Amino acid sequence: MFTSVHVPQNLSAHDRGFFYGQTARSQTLHSRNTYARLFASCGTSWAKACDKAMTYHGVIHQLDPALLLEMEGMAAGSGLALPDILALNCRTEILPANFLSDATHQGEAALQANRDAGLPDWLGDAPIDPAAANGECTAMVVAPLASRQGDTWLAQNWDWIGRQRQALVLLHSRNEAGQRFTTLTEGGMLAKIGMNTQGFALGLNILRSLDDGLRPGVPVHVLLRHLLGCASLKAARAELARIGPTLGFGAASNIPCADAQGAVACFEVAPAGWGEEQPTRGVVVHTNHFVCESLLSAQAPLGLALSSQPRLVTAQQHAAHNNIDQASLETFLRDETDGHLSICRSPDMRLPPEGRVESVAGVIMNTTQRQMWIAPDVPKRCAFEQVLLPT
Repeated sequence: MFTSVHVPQNLSAHDRGFFYGQTARSQTLHSRNTYARLFASCGTSWAKACDKAMTYHGVIHQLDPALLLEMEGMAAGSGLALPDILALNCRTEILPANFLSDATHQGEAALQANRDAGLPDWLGDAPIDPAAANGECTAMVVAPLASRQGDTWLAQNWDWIGRQRQALVLLHSRNEAGQRFTTLTEGGMLAKIGMNTQGFALGLNILRSLDDGLRPGVPVHVLLRHLLGCASLKAARAELARIGPTLGFGAASNIPCADAQGAVACFEVAPAGWGEEQPTRGVVVHTNHFVCESLLSAQAPLGLALSSQPRLVTAQQHAAHNNIDQASLETFLRDETDGHLSICRSPDMRLPPEGRVESVAGVIMNTTQRQMWIAPDVPKRCAFEQVLLPT
């Protein structure tokens, strides 16, 4: 079950971060321990991850200095240092470009460096299973044209290492301009999947490009938080058009978006640029590979177990139905057609715990009505619970 953090609205940026960090301290430390081991398994010690994360300090300051103040507060509140918080928010940029491929990584030296630094290791001496690199997500955005009652929807499963369910935080806060938002994120991270009070919602599908992490650009999770300040999809598109040629993007991801005016799209971002996938008959679905023609050449190799293309085909079958509503979106997120590689991914109990990539949570948002429902486990085995959003 996720932890809810309601940040008081009258706090400064630093104090907002401090409140979040202090309230979600255990979730933040849990995230630090998870990613310290994950990075090390890819050959990057936590100390080196923190060093790399600090290279993004300047570009984040250029994007929004208040976000750095919040992260400084998050560090102080959780008992960590700013580089630790930056490393969590730059996790997509720190993971190697071939993370979703079938490549293996030599991490013994990095693991030993973590041990020497006294970092807790949730796996002890066990090697991390390669299946941990098969994180995946499936998303759908639905315009009024395809909706049963003319509403606009965003739905997605967040698939990752099941251990991170213990780090889930439902964060209610605001940005420096006063825009209030709610986001389901990992402890220590600024944002992930969420919606603001103006009815602009976004999600996240990890992508991998050949240029990920090669130079500092706006980190994906920082970008998500920044875009939650937008009033509409049109405003988010304008921000991407501004950021792309000036600050650039640190790594690849897909950002499905929907707003209260009925606009939906998926924005693919990468160090090479960005692209937009517009709806077909009112719907866009996305998994974990590029579909925008301008970015296809940037695609990094993908492992067979990622199942990105088969999941996209299954998602398109759900999208083909007319009159989509909450019930049909729940059915979509609970689809187990392809077993352990399905849209709804249950943990494969034949694998060790670190390799059990699963649907950590499912999220459905109605941007017309400003409503959100969360399944805080594998969606097939739990109910979608409505959460109270700020007005």
